[in-house]
Amino acid sequence: MFTRPGDMKTQQSAKALGAKWAGASDEMPPQKLDAAIIFAPIGPLVPMALRALAKGGIVVCGGIHMTDIPSFPYADLWEERVITSVANLTRRDGDEFFEIAPRVPVRTRTETFPLDQANTALDRFRAGKLSATAVLTISE
Repeated sequence: MFTRPGDMKTQQSAKALGAKWAGASDEMPPQKLDAAIIFAPIGPLVPMALRALAKGGIVVCGGIHMTDIPSFPYADLWEERVITSVANLTRRDGDEFFEIAPRVPVRTRTETFPLDQANTALDRFRAGKLSATAVLTISE
């Protein structure tokens, strides 16, 4: 797992949740990756992720928006590496994910916010002050 440079707390959290390796986005992992998913809307991470891939690896841009991807040498794409984006997921995709998640296992940490505090959650996210994934809740 890659984090912001210097974000040791998140790296430690990722390892506690089962990540084999966690380091800064400006580092290379100890071995080449089969895939990388970029959630940050930061285009310059794409060429960096490509360089971390093994032959035939894929970089998935998982955000709705992203800054421009800078030019990079063709050698970073060579050897059948792929860049793709995810436009959206269907309810069926979610159902299928939750069906297989217990077998992986997927472990998460969440911090809940009432819907009317969505801006607070976003501010904390942007400032790197969340200790978990933010989840918005609505009361009925």
